[in-house]
Amino acid sequence: MIDVTPSGATCHVALGSNLSDPRQQIRTAIANIARLSGVQITAVSSLYRSAAVGHTDQPDFINAVIRLHTRLEPPALLRALLDIEQHSGRQRSFRNAPRVIDLDILLYNQLTWQDEQLTLPHPRMHERAFVLLPLLEITPDAVIPGLGAASRFLAAVGQQSIVRLEQDEIAT
Repeated sequence: MIDVTPSGATCHVALGSNLSDPRQQIRTAIANIARLSGVQITAVSSLYRSAAVGHTDQPDFINAVIRLHTRLEPPALLRALLDIEQHSGRQRSFRNAPRVIDLDILLYNQLTWQDEQLTLPHPRMHERAFVLLPLLEITPDAVIPGLGAASRFLAAVGQQSIVRLEQDEIAT
């Protein structure tokens, strides 16, 4: 059974970009998500600059997390986000490659889900400062199903390079 009530679900989505004006890519993706039928954005984190993970020979990323309320079930929300990525020019050349935009569903209520396309909660979110810091900024009491409070994992990612951008840096 999918954890969606008739009134909808609360979800968190991570956004990341390191190509083609990353700040603008994040802003555009948020605007495109806001236009989805059955979706209402309820919070947007600050932007954060972080070093690439995995394939490190690439530009730093700009990251954010949004909280939204949706009547879309997880597979439909994923399809909508993948469509936004595709229309933005996202290419999947290799794992951890540079990208115009990356949109990942982190949490969907307290649902745990796994199929060929989607795993919830996001399986590596607790290992990434660029997810945890913006998530906790907008939802300080966030809980990762099966793992516990998201704040428990901050110490373990403390060595990862991440900087919150000031408002004047966001505008440039």
